[in-house]
Amino acid sequence: MFPVARAALNLTARGIQRTAVRQAHRKHEPDFHDKYGNLVLLGGAAVFTVVWGYVLTQAGIEWGLSPVGRITPKEWRE
Repeated sequence: MFPVARAALNLTARGIQRTAVRQAHRKHEPDFHDKYGNLVLLGGAAVFTVVWGYVLTQAGIEWGLSPVGRITPKEWRE
């Protein structure tokens, strides 16, 4: 391994070790994601489902997924 890459990995590993030790010694306080994370996730999933349910069933969009009748063969040129 190149000396520069080895030094970079060593610094990264040392930084991660310091962060892990620092976080292990402090009390864990619930943050926003601990308090409301599941609620926000479920709310987002509900909104996603309702909006796409409306779009797929009520919006009247003609999707045109079938290529039947739209693709016509062209004459072969030699």
